[in-house]
Amino acid sequence: MTASSHTPQAWEAFWREVPAGVGETFWDSDPSLTAALHLPCFRPHFDAGLPLLDLGCGNGTQTHYLAGHYGRTLGVDLSPAAIGLARADGPDSPAAFRSLDAVDKAAIDALHGELGDVNIYLRGVLHQCTPEDRARIVAHAAVLLGTRGRIFAVEPAEASKDILTSLARRPTGLPGKLRAVLAHGISPGEMADTDVPRLLEEHGLRTLASGRLPLFTTEFDDDGRRIELPTNWVVAGP
Repeated sequence: MTASSHTPQAWEAFWREVPAGVGETFWDSDPSLTAALHLPCFRPHFDAGLPLLDLGCGNGTQTHYLAGHYGRTLGVDLSPAAIGLARADGPDSPAAFRSLDAVDKAAIDALHGELGDVNIYLRGVLHQCTPEDRARIVAHAAVLLGTRGRIFAVEPAEASKDILTSLARRPTGLPGKLRAVLAHGISPGEMADTDVPRLLEEHGLRTLASGRLPLFTTEFDDDGRRIELPTNWVVAGP
């Protein structure tokens, strides 16, 4: 997804330049620092008998991990290049991958017709979208959940803006992996901490659990400490 506009071309160009392997993007930390921290938050609420959909999966690092905990796991992303990396990085993984644009209602309806109700893992997607696309994606997520599914959504907190601003003011400037994202015209949009719960509620989804966790990035500050951003997470369902 994109920040200032919905431009699949920008994401495709970005992912074409990303080398294969874990840790090659700013947010692509090892699952032990990412999905493994999220799993206890949503596992009590997810029906393990439903498929798990990683919506906006990127290069699939977290999808491969989640596939070890759920019987049928599908990662989707609007970038074919990202899907290519996801398949190459886990040739023996039980996860499946396909290119799909989450704002395409016809594609979403077809996916729900194929899979039935699903659980959704939505990590760091909405803040990179326009407000209009955020609403569309949440509306389409509600379609995919049906009556039995649940969604886990996690996004950077408002306070992350101050951290990113301080990084930009360093003598060394922004971390290289973050500069690589910005070079393609992709930048995080501003979201209030209340935006995701509000969007979910507006589309008929009730909050079941929520909290805050750090996003451990793949970059380090000048003192050698891993850069962390605060994130808010929520589990919701019909």
